[in-house]
Amino acid sequence: MTDSKSTFDTSTIVTDILGTIDREREREIVSRRFGLFDRKETLEQIGELLGITRERVRQLEKAVVIRLKLQAEQGNVPHINDIQSQLITLLENSTKVARIKDITDSLVADANKIEQARTSFFAALSTKLIVLDENDHYYQVVGLKKLHNEKKLKELISKLNDSVKKLGKPAPIADIAKAAGISDEKQAEGIARSSKHLATLNGVWGLTKWPTVNPRNIRDKIYVILHENGKHMHFSDIAGAIKESDFKRKDVTIQAIHNELIKDKRFVLVGRGIYALKEWGYKKGTVADIIAVVLKKAGQPLHRDDIVREVLKSRYVKETTILLNLQGKKQFKRVAKATYNLAETE
Repeated sequence: MTDSKSTFDTSTIVTDILGTIDREREREIVSRRFGLFDRKETLEQIGELLGITRERVRQLEKAVVIRLKLQAEQGNVPHINDIQSQLITLLENSTKVARIKDITDSLVADANKIEQARTSFFAALSTKLIVLDENDHYYQVVGLKKLHNEKKLKELISKLNDSVKKLGKPAPIADIAKAAGISDEKQAEGIARSSKHLATLNGVWGLTKWPTVNPRNIRDKIYVILHENGKHMHFSDIAGAIKESDFKRKDVTIQAIHNELIKDKRFVLVGRGIYALKEWGYKKGTVADIIAVVLKKAGQPLHRDDIVREVLKSRYVKETTILLNLQGKKQFKRVAKATYNLAETE
């Protein structure tokens, strides 16, 4: 979204629009249902306050909004045409579809829940915009009516979700848009941001349950850092990378990072304080365990140089550490000059 901010005084605008509603009860219903001055209230809460049923509250709210939309189309609602024009310009110059939160951030300075509610109210009165109310699958969304109707927009959000599932791994929005048959990448991004089932990190999108795009805890963040780095890292470097990242709540201690590395089976200790991902083919074990694996795989005695070379493929330790294990562990036996085998094979 663009960074330009509106100079509109939304409080005055809302007051002026509500002033066109003749009955005080209807003004109360609209104000409380949209949360224009305080938190949003339910049909039941408003009904109890006004002494009417929740169904009657719903009917009155719907009737007032329809009446205001008709009046707005005729130019009889103060300010609404100017706001509608600005909302349309913001959408046309960006993603065509956007979360109410995102477009509010672009529309006004110091955006908060009440400002978001007011943006939703303005959009609901526009004849050229559509608004999807938040549910379990998507956030509250506003889009251009000339491009979508409500049904089509819901279908596009669902289609984008399905495309990510079929891809099976995080991907750039261009790849996801292509898979979903959406030619406008910016529009695809707006639709993706509207979905509660999708998340993005480091330029790729995926399902919210995938830690590479939506790390929920320290362990997931460690995984993302190692995955992005593509090779082993010392736990102190991992902590530093997390602090420099775009993660939320990234102020964690080095000790906390080390503790999580030890507990999570996704990470393998491959050197002193150095960790790698298990999915890269690393297995847990001491240097002696790795030497034993190397000798078993060879099926014959090996020269110490060959053993060192093979162990260093999966462990980041000093050569002297490997040699000390060869010479000091009873499970290994020297069978010739600088040549070793497993003692149990003798």
